[in-house]
Amino acid sequence: MLLKNAKLYGQEGKWNIDIQAGQIKAITKAANTQESTSGQFIDLNGKIVLPPYVEPHIHLDYVLTAGTPRWSKSGSVFEGIEIWFERKQIVNETKDDIKKRALKAIQMQLKHGIQHVRTHVDVSDPTLKGLEALLEVKEEIKPWMDLQIVALPQEGLYTKPDGEELLIKAIEMGADVVGGIPHYELTREDGVRSVFKALELAVKYDKLVDIHCDEIDDDQSRYLEVLAGEALKLGIGHRVTASHTTAMASYSNAYTYKLFQTLKKANINFVALPKANLHLQGRFDNHPIRRGVTRVKEMVAEDINICFGLDSIMDPWYPLGDGNLMSVVDTGLHACHMTDHGHIVKALDLITINGAKTLGMEEGYGVKEGNRANLIVIDSESEYEAIRTQASVLYSIRNGEVIVETKPAVTTMNVPFFS
Repeated sequence: MLLKNAKLYGQEGKWNIDIQAGQIKAITKAANTQESTSGQFIDLNGKIVLPPYVEPHIHLDYVLTAGTPRWSKSGSVFEGIEIWFERKQIVNETKDDIKKRALKAIQMQLKHGIQHVRTHVDVSDPTLKGLEALLEVKEEIKPWMDLQIVALPQEGLYTKPDGEELLIKAIEMGADVVGGIPHYELTREDGVRSVFKALELAVKYDKLVDIHCDEIDDDQSRYLEVLAGEALKLGIGHRVTASHTTAMASYSNAYTYKLFQTLKKANINFVALPKANLHLQGRFDNHPIRRGVTRVKEMVAEDINICFGLDSIMDPWYPLGDGNLMSVVDTGLHACHMTDHGHIVKALDLITINGAKTLGMEEGYGVKEGNRANLIVIDSESEYEAIRTQASVLYSIRNGEVIVETKPAVTTMNVPFFS
């Protein structure tokens, strides 16, 4: 296959991409490349080619459950957890039911150019059927998507006697990442203990770590410093991710300055969830109501790795969502005051290369000679216009095969003035 006249993300000019045997054989200036040896080609006419989108934070075991058994009234994180607990008592889902919902969401994600996903799965349930379901899904969708699974003690690691045992069992069953939720533990001491245990297990089992960290509007919720400090001491910061960290939006600048020194030394990764946290946070505020999004702009300026994720698709925490990361970028840029030109033209980093680094999959990721031919084509000829118009994905290519193709909408304007 030959992709002709492509614009490579972040580069000028037009390029031809020769794909053979599932790999990118050569990338050359458009004027200098011969026809593909296979004879198959697609003329992209200057459309942007970039590596597939990365979804670093979703809950595939929760998707498409909004409204059952009830809708959230407060819209808060804590009511979402309560509703999920209530649902588990009422709805007796089978493993196949969970798989069907997850696969519907994965279909949405594939449509929007996502080929790499990190999903959290609740391991507070003694049956661990959600984990079993997603482990099966992971194998079934492997030809089209890479799925990384986080074992998340959603109801807290130490709120129930068997929490730690269930987390260890989940890791031994095949979860890729150790999760945690320290701000939901019963005491601050239990929260700190849960962070230490997650890192301890990650070292023991050679796993990554992704903690739901400080997802609350409390300026005294400071588990992030515990996570970063211990990761620094253990020398595993590059394997550690802090998700949400919304309390950081409430920290004083003096404390944040001190914290950033530790974050940079620790080299941990961050996931911001702009749409979900704009919905969830600030629910206990009167005006002015806090934005509820972590300090994305400041982290970008300090070269701390941060990426964007969606978090939810129609679940007790967030009633909307369709898997589209481009809409997350649009929301995030607005919420974080990053709508200047410099941030706009680099914004796709937040759902591509930054996400790949967070998932620990930098090697082999990217539109480069010798890499697997995993890439997407979006309906835009410039990075700026791609963000402004929320450009759709025209082609998603996996191992040299087109797995998703979308025809652009055609508009006929029957207004003589513009004809």
